Amino acid sequence: MVQKKKIDFDLFDSKVHSGVASKNASLKKSIIKKIDKNSHCTITELSKELNISVPKTTTLINSLLEDGFIEDEGKLDSTGGRKASMYGLSANACHFIGVSISRFHIDFVVMDFKKNIIGSIQREAYKFENTEESLKQLILKIETYLSSLKTDQLNIKGLGISMPGRINSKLGKAFNYFNFIDEPIKDLLQRELNIPVYVENDSRAMVFAEMNMSDAANEKNLVFVNLDYGIGIGIIIDGKTYYGKSGYSGELGHIPIFENEIICICGKKGCFETEASGFALKRKFKEKLKSGSTSSVLANKLIDDIQLPDIINAAKHEDMLAIELLAEVGEKLGKGLAVLINIFNPETLIIGGALAETGDYIRLPARSVLNKYSSALVNNDTNLRLSKLGEHAGVIGACLIARSRVVF
Repeated sequence: MVQKKKIDFDLFDSKVHSGVASKNASLKKSIIKKIDKNSHCTITELSKELNISVPKTTTLINSLLEDGFIEDEGKLDSTGGRKASMYGLSANACHFIGVSISRFHIDFVVMDFKKNIIGSIQREAYKFENTEESLKQLILKIETYLSSLKTDQLNIKGLGISMPGRINSKLGKAFNYFNFIDEPIKDLLQRELNIPVYVENDSRAMVFAEMNMSDAANEKNLVFVNLDYGIGIGIIIDGKTYYGKSGYSGELGHIPIFENEIICICGKKGCFETEASGFALKRKFKEKLKSGSTSSVLANKLIDDIQLPDIINAAKHEDMLAIELLAEVGEKLGKGLAVLINIFNPETLIIGGALAETGDYIRLPARSVLNKYSSALVNNDTNLRLSKLGEHAGVIGACLIARSRVVF
């Protein structure tokens, strides 16, 4: 095998340069961003967009070619004159690992520099808890996945982790899980895995994936509603992820919308997710079964053993109880979506997460109530749709988070 040239990521870091070198590092990063956004560019296009001279652009392009970040994709068709070369990112310049942690499983995947998924997404059973044993298992499963990769064919530069709960991604700290350790979870994992690690809240990772990999790529104001056991949101404002002062934005599930006596996992009553989440659906489903209702789920599970995936799968197979309760949850969800539209006036409101796998069973009831409670003036400007990336949004987002932290 031909030995690949080692990619020097310090060339993008202005902190390790000064003067002209710092400016060149910044310009190279800008060129990478433009090519990434447009798929490929000519030197003339880059010169105009970045407002730098053609000779200077040519020098920077040649440097990026030599360093292996970009490649010449051939000549652009022309009706006359000299044909211009098109430059695109080099797929194998570097690779990134995505790890998406859910309540009962972990997803893994590898992404190249051009955002192509390498191989298939792998899923491993895992019980996510705020315990030392759960943390040990997480590290073990990541180590096992990394050891299964053909690392001599990959240039891994970072590992992104998408996980539920309140995450300060700047500090790499988790508030709800693994909060019994003294150091940020990011630092612990970097030390254990010997690879740069970037930790992000699952809802923010999902909206980042939607913005970069789906029909929302050209939209700058998005809200992603992550419907799983709980409810979280990821927010994009003017093309940038919104974090809030402490990095804990997006806790829609714990807004006190309902007048009920149901105690939320946060310890308060009346939270949004007590009526419009996977936890709520599971609770309602079990209550109905215990009061005499029937369901196809009982063919394989005892009532106390039923989990959210069982109910989702039942709905997909036209189980009437599951569909009925999804409609009820969807109607409650619609009230919260109306609040989001009235506050943010987004271009697109995306429903994702586990419950979104039920499609129109959840979307249509939510849409109906949304129309009732939101301002028509604002509502008409917002596209409500299901996630295009589905259950893979989190792990794809984790890869993209690592990619953006390392290069951009």
